[in-house]
Amino acid sequence: MQLKALIFDVDGTLADTEEAHRLAFNQAFSAEGWDWQWSRSQYAILLKTTGGKERMLAHLDSLALPSAAAAAVRAKIPDIHRIKTTLYTQLVAQGKAPLRNGVERLIDEAAVYGVTLGIATTTSFENVRSLLETTLGRGALGRFQYIGAGDAVAHKKPASDVYELVLKYLGVPRAQCVAVEDSVNGLVAAQGAGLFTLVTPSYWTQEENLSKADLLVPHLGSETVPLPDGAARRVGRSVVGIAEIDKFLKRAQSRA
Repeated sequence: MQLKALIFDVDGTLADTEEAHRLAFNQAFSAEGWDWQWSRSQYAILLKTTGGKERMLAHLDSLALPSAAAAAVRAKIPDIHRIKTTLYTQLVAQGKAPLRNGVERLIDEAAVYGVTLGIATTTSFENVRSLLETTLGRGALGRFQYIGAGDAVAHKKPASDVYELVLKYLGVPRAQCVAVEDSVNGLVAAQGAGLFTLVTPSYWTQEENLSKADLLVPHLGSETVPLPDGAARRVGRSVVGIAEIDKFLKRAQSRA
């Protein structure tokens, strides 16, 4: 088998987390007396900027505040982000960020095939820990050989830094690794690191141009929610499993 490692993005890929993030941001803003409240449509646009603190800075820049007022807000952003992280973990613990269709099945299947798992994300390690332990149970972190979080690198996606970091610690040749993503920023980051990239668009990224993905499917599929007919015909099965990913990886490398 050519496939030796799967590297997952988190937000929008492993789980439907972005709505929980949005709610946590809005709750944090209210707690601090800020009048910022991000709608779903507004947040979809803000997601083009990766990283929570960076997203707040992008919103701040769009307000064109006087320099003194902007500086005061800018200074508070790290504190607001810490509050937001705490609120987010509470929402996750309440089940507000379920795993996406087929994710747990694919993780289980990877263990059967001996495929190493890693994570390359722009979110914080604490957010990853909270999500994995809530959705996959205690010991979930141990199922991933290395977790590359956003604060561990100088440049977040679409830069390839986090993928290069994860590849270093997995110790698997990049030709034998596949990235699983949901957005253009993630796709660019993964392909910039020379990785075959499987993309499953989320609600927040379904309007993005993801045509450059090596394999593009609406979700991974499961017994209860199989792939749509067109995707199933392309994949050759009603779900995307380790064997199917390996097949597409081999096919792409044979054409290279």
